[in-house]
Amino acid sequence: MPKDVPVLHELIEASVRGLQTEDSTPAQIEGALKTVFGVDSQLIADGTYIVAEAWSHAKGNVQPANASDAWTIIGCGGWSKRKTLYGSDHWTGREDSLLDPQKDAAKIRAFFIHPDWARQGVGSRILQACEDAARAAGFTRYEMGATLTGAKLFGAKGYAPVKPISIPLNNGETLPVIHMEKRA
Repeated sequence: MPKDVPVLHELIEASVRGLQTEDSTPAQIEGALKTVFGVDSQLIADGTYIVAEAWSHAKGNVQPANASDAWTIIGCGGWSKRKTLYGSDHWTGREDSLLDPQKDAAKIRAFFIHPDWARQGVGSRILQACEDAARAAGFTRYEMGATLTGAKLFGAKGYAPVKPISIPLNNGETLPVIHMEKRA
């Protein structure tokens, strides 16, 4: 998966710029991309980051020499057994200590779907896989810091809002996020 990091960066930028325009200003979007959104290598290292792939139609019907070249990443998301509620590698508010599944909630994190694949069930399938894996690891609750755009999907999947969070961005803007929870 580390080899996919450049592709994930492209996916995240396309997702944020393409899907968050109804709920965030251009300044919030750009500030969030530089401050909080991005790849979280800890999720990759922990083996808790999931990607969804689809056959790349851009390459036509010709079978490529390397079959992996025919697939493209269209969505990603993960779950964490660590305290960090949100944020990528460049987020300064990270807390990477481990959670106790008996008393803590698994963190559902870093969901980004390519705009061409939005509202086609990709995020729902990744979310289900994350919840299943966290439950198998002993967690009985899940929580997240959802963007206003993401909160629509997560609310439909049974997550309840707990409180609003205002994330300070490095360009002086703030990003509204909703702390949400769900029981397994």
